[in-house]
Amino acid sequence: MIRKEELSLVKEWDKTFPKSDRTDHCKVTFVNRYGITLAADMYVPKNTEGKLPAIAVCGPFGAVKEQCSGLYAQTMAERGFITIAFDPSFTGESGGNVRYMASPDINTEDFMAAVDFLSLNERVDSDRIGIIGICGWGGMALNTAALDTRVKAAVASTMYDMTRINANGYFDSENSEEARYQKKAALCAQRLADLRAGEYALGGGVVDPLPEDAPFFVKDYYDYYKTERGYHPRSLNSNGGWNVIGCESFMNQPILKYSNEIRSAVLIMHGDQAHSFYFSKDAFAAMTENSRYADNKELLVIPGAVHTDLYDGGAKGYIPFDRLQNFFEKYL
Repeated sequence: MIRKEELSLVKEWDKTFPKSDRTDHCKVTFVNRYGITLAADMYVPKNTEGKLPAIAVCGPFGAVKEQCSGLYAQTMAERGFITIAFDPSFTGESGGNVRYMASPDINTEDFMAAVDFLSLNERVDSDRIGIIGICGWGGMALNTAALDTRVKAAVASTMYDMTRINANGYFDSENSEEARYQKKAALCAQRLADLRAGEYALGGGVVDPLPEDAPFFVKDYYDYYKTERGYHPRSLNSNGGWNVIGCESFMNQPILKYSNEIRSAVLIMHGDQAHSFYFSKDAFAAMTENSRYADNKELLVIPGAVHTDLYDGGAKGYIPFDRLQNFFEKYL
């Protein structure tokens, strides 16, 4: 039997959103193929019987399941799906050492391990499993859908392509061989500095205090991660951030190379006022270009919404949960 690490899980409700009286909630754990034990919140709609469709949710990149992935999971459970929101490897309540590292391979495997868990659950119809990835995990969701044929439907919400932003910088402003070389050289130097120091230096989460001249997207992140709206003590973005070298391998491992071979249904949704909108537009174009499987792909543009409006709905309730429900009911 594959052994699980014993994790210390918080028992009390410590989410950034209120607990629903329409779902049953519990903590669960499962193991990925690297032997890392992952922690998740499981939500089951009350007063249901038999096998149900299921959805695994993760993101944003640097967040924890007590933030918006849990909100998505609980809300979709209210609408008839068994759901889990999980912490990725090396973060939150999940296992894995060293802490605060990321990997395009391991993090894709985290999603696949969540599908494993749901597939083997006695309440889940294993032929009706979907995934939702938020922000950087939107890109991971597409990468998972390209690899895992068990995923029948995938949603990428307000997505980042983490390989692109690490290699090219924000808005592709560092998209040159020289800029990439300098970043790689700095990361290699940091590796040695960390080993000499005996610990990994943190890159810092969302900037605090917030400079008056900060770009809007920085203010947008601050408004979510550093205020009562979304702050959580286990969230990397709310606190010290990833290790400086935590995302090094994203520099040369593009995750969306085979996205136009995804046969299952995909919904990409993004606010048209989000600084990150270009990720979704380009990902959708690449996914559908010269693809035999474009008929079940959709780009849903949400007028007026900025990036974090799809984390918790924002003041105007921008998350289109009705559309999500219809999408998953159609394809699961």
